[in-house]
Amino acid sequence: MNLQAVSGRAGVAGTRLCAGSGDERELRKERATPSPGPPAAPDTDEARALKIVDGMPAHAWAADAAGQITYASPSTFAYLGVAQETLNSPDGEDEFGWRRLIHPDDYERVAARWRHCLRTGDHYDAEHRLRRADGVYRWVRNSGRPSRDADGNIAGWYGTTIDIEDLKQVEAELRARERELSHLVDMVPSHLWRLTPDGEPIFFNKRMVDFLGLDVADTDRPGKSRLDVVIEAVHPDDAAAFRGALEHCLATGENFALRYRLRRADGVYHWMSSRGEPVRDENGRIVQWYGLCHDIDDQMRAEEALRGRERELSKLVDMVPSLLWRLDPGGEPIFFNRRSIDFLGLDASAFDKPGTSRFDAVIASIVHPQDAPAVAEALGRCLATGAQFFMRYRLRRVDGVYRWMSGRAEPLRDDHGRIVQWYGLTVDIDDQMQAEEALRRSEHRLQQMIDAVPVRIWSATPTGGPIYFNKRYQDYLRSVIPEFDSLEQPSIERFVQELIHPDDAATVLHTLGESFETGSSTVMRFRWRERDGTYRWAECRVEPRRDPDGTIGQWYGVSLDIDDEVRAQEALQQASERLATATQAASLAELSASIAHEVNQPLAAIVANSHACHRWLGSDPPNLERVRSTVERIIRNANSAASVVSRIRALFRQTIETRSRSSLDGLVTEARGLLAQLAVKVQASIQTRVESDIPPIPFDRVQIQQVLINLMRNGLEAMQASPGPRTLRVGARRDGNFVRVEVGDSGPGVENPDKIFDAFFTTKESGMGMGLAISRSIVESHGGRLWVEGGKGRGATFVFTLPIEPPDA
Repeated sequence: MNLQAVSGRAGVAGTRLCAGSGDERELRKERATPSPGPPAAPDTDEARALKIVDGMPAHAWAADAAGQITYASPSTFAYLGVAQETLNSPDGEDEFGWRRLIHPDDYERVAARWRHCLRTGDHYDAEHRLRRADGVYRWVRNSGRPSRDADGNIAGWYGTTIDIEDLKQVEAELRARERELSHLVDMVPSHLWRLTPDGEPIFFNKRMVDFLGLDVADTDRPGKSRLDVVIEAVHPDDAAAFRGALEHCLATGENFALRYRLRRADGVYHWMSSRGEPVRDENGRIVQWYGLCHDIDDQMRAEEALRGRERELSKLVDMVPSLLWRLDPGGEPIFFNRRSIDFLGLDASAFDKPGTSRFDAVIASIVHPQDAPAVAEALGRCLATGAQFFMRYRLRRVDGVYRWMSGRAEPLRDDHGRIVQWYGLTVDIDDQMQAEEALRRSEHRLQQMIDAVPVRIWSATPTGGPIYFNKRYQDYLRSVIPEFDSLEQPSIERFVQELIHPDDAATVLHTLGESFETGSSTVMRFRWRERDGTYRWAECRVEPRRDPDGTIGQWYGVSLDIDDEVRAQEALQQASERLATATQAASLAELSASIAHEVNQPLAAIVANSHACHRWLGSDPPNLERVRSTVERIIRNANSAASVVSRIRALFRQTIETRSRSSLDGLVTEARGLLAQLAVKVQASIQTRVESDIPPIPFDRVQIQQVLINLMRNGLEAMQASPGPRTLRVGARRDGNFVRVEVGDSGPGVENPDKIFDAFFTTKESGMGMGLAISRSIVESHGGRLWVEGGKGRGATFVFTLPIEPPDA
């Protein structure tokens, strides 16, 4: 009896959704009320058909020629959660009455397909989502076939609706697995290729395309086969052997294995180890060749040692412990693959022992005695029930060593559901088990370290609910909160209120709440209560751990005791304040010393000119002309002393006097004239050289002259005790956007170049140690630098720079 016939008969006796005939109503009445009288006659075909339809693991339905549902099996109403009279109630917008049951994204497609089938008589097949009684949409497959009358016209439709949600999920998983495998093929660190039965390339993985610099489509060349184009990339010395070996394998179907040199895209040849195997159809005909090409250039260059290692690796690959076995329905072993035989050192025939079943003999011979009872019981239960077998146990290797294995077995059934064989796979997981044990030990050590580290560590849910505290934190919480262990759902708010200083609690709660809301990390400092009731400063750092999609999975926090650090900072702040007060007092002393030091030179000049004036007045007759010029020099020196005092005061007030653009040439000449008498006194010459390409630059003439005179005077005084010619060199040249001024002497050099610019540091018996310190301050206030070059015994060159444009430009 076919499904259409069964559905047709069931449509007569089953539940209809429209007003039925009197016979139908009578039949329903007979089904509802047992008939009195003699025993019921055997089931009719219609009754049997109805039972079959009602017992199907699917929803049966029938419709009239217009597409309106006239019948649905009882399971349909329970599945959909609707009443009979509401299943088929079309309206203006819902011509078939399905809109509220079919997923909105699928409705138009399903309705269009149904209309097409009603019009053409094509078989109706559609997959869509249907709303179950609990409101959940599940994928179903709807199939319907038309029933025609004697004239061939469609009289009605009969069909089934099958839930395929699980199948859809499996298909999605398979597609994801397919994408993963495709990615694996492209990312595997070897070259994968596929050939036709005739040897024409049809696929290269991405790594091979990148290596060769061409894809399969790039091998299409006029007058050449694809294989010939590929062989062109093989080293000329290996091409003949490569072609011969491949042609032999293509002709005989033998596996392909060869080592040869292959040209990379940049023209460099690399040694390759290539292997290929044929894939055959059910009749044994080769349908494709699959191959792997692995770069072994480094191994080949290692010669004999590397070849020995390669043989070892090849042997290891051949001995990978993947054991295949087969049992008959009663559990008797009937097959072990080569690896199983090599691993166990036994063949299937070795388990033939009088008085013992092969099943018991196998378990007793190869399974660890501690695992054998559990394996026998589990496998026996699977043999009896047909359930899948999965278990971890230890197997004895041929050398007597037991290794952990993961065993799986599934039954193969015939068309009637009877088990005809069991197929099993055993994988060596001994290394994995040892790694898991090592991981457990590592986790234990890590946990011990976390518990022992002298900080308090905690974690929380994405919303801030605490879920973990390390042992140090737990001990602290138990000492401060006696009922800590009895808290079922501890909250951050309660911990903050009970543990943190009242002045800091609100800020901490606000900061944590903002961090949990925005997902940003934070650092806080606050005071928390210790066991004795005192408060100590702590620093808490909170960081989120995000999933690959950026979603916060957990929050991690660490709290550090920084009370000693905070106390030290407070002490340091107090010391800094005291130092600032002392520095102010020192600055006043420094100002006084600076004025005394810098005004000494012009005052000395005033005294010298006064003596000269006195001599000219005392001559007979008095030299009034010389007296007049000497008095003018006295006035200039007095004004210079006043300017020095004014500039030094401005310097220490950190103010900037008006600067005008001037020529360095005139400044150097004037400084040379002022120090001419000192040069004569120390028997030294002054050489000056100012480059002609130096433009006028902005500077305070008095201050820079003060710097230049100070450096020149120091150089002259340094050479006073030096033997041989004494020359002071003064030069100026352009250096990029600066002017570089150098004052060099032939004296004994500088012994402490790092300290010479410090205030009150001097190498002179009568010096104050302020000249160079003030000079550096003046130069730096102009935007330049002052330093010294040369070491002890080699003379000294003092260099300072001035910007061509003012710093604020």
